[in-house]
Formats: sequence, structure tokens, C-alpha cells
Amino acid sequence: MIDDNAQRAPSHPDTVQAALKLEEFLPHRLNVCASLVSAALSKVYAERYKIGVPEWRVLVMLGQHGMMTAKAVGVHSHMHKTKVSRAVALLERRKLVTRRANRDDLREAFLSLSPAGREIYDELAPLALDFVRQLMDSLNADDCAALNRALKKLTDRSAQLVPELAKGGDPR
Repeated sequence: MIDDNAQRAPSHPDTVQAALKLEEFLPHRLNVCASLVSAALSKVYAERYKIGVPEWRVLVMLGQHGMMTAKAVGVHSHMHKTKVSRAVALLERRKLVTRRANRDDLREAFLSLSPAGREIYDELAPLALDFVRQLMDSLNADDCAALNRALKKLTDRSAQLVPELAKGGDPR
């Protein structure tokens, strides 16, 4: 005879089958989409300019803003300071970024594109914008507007949840 307890699903919370399916989980889906888009975009610059995603982001941030500290690059690009530091070091070695000391705070420096870095940015910006146009061609105007609204709402809400979650708060 089979024991009834052996046939029942365990009631302990750690062993209950989760209803979560990774392939349907929004954070995972967003991450997959972002990874695929980044990988496709990197084909535009990786081989030609021998830079990776972090270097690309630093290059674009400095191209857009002119002069920034590494900390500001990290904040605006949502990159960890270690990744920014490594990317800046590589770009400096390649003479694509210059560093100028901040006389008010000697612990940080102002970064900007060198003439060679500016040249690469000026070549890459139109290619990147064309890539986005090609990507967005798969959506109609209403889909584009809806995507932009949804991304803004998700970004804003995520930014609100981060401090709450760091304090152990309820994300709802």
C-alpha cells in the first residue's frame, strides 16, 4: 500500500512548485531583448573600432556631454564604477579619451574625447542612429509610441522601487 503522504506535494514553501516561468518573466525578457540589441549594435562598432559595449557607452556619453567625471558617466549610463574605470583605461591607452585633473577635488578627473575619440564618435553616431531606425522599422508608429511610453513607465517605477527594496520594503 502506498503512503498517502508520499503522494502529496510537499507543503514546505521551498519545495512548492513555482508558478514563475523564466521565459515569461518580464525582467528576464527585458534583459534578453537588451542583450540581443546590444550584441547586434556591437557588430556596428566592435570589429571596426575594436571596442566593447562598456567602451562604446563611455565614448557615447562623452560624445553627448562633452566632459564628465567617471562617476557621472557611471550614473548616467547605469554602469558599475569598475566597468567604467576599465573602459576609460582602455580608451585612454588607445588615446581616445583624455583626462584632466579636477583642481577642486583631486580624487577625480574630468574626461573628454580626444580628437581621435571625437572622430570615432562622429563616425559612429550616424551608424548607431541608422541601426535604431532599422530596428524600429519592425514596429508601426503606434507600437513605437506605446513602447516608448511603456519603457518610461517601467523605468520610472523601477527607479522608485530600488530604494524601497534596498530597505527591505514591499515593492507594491
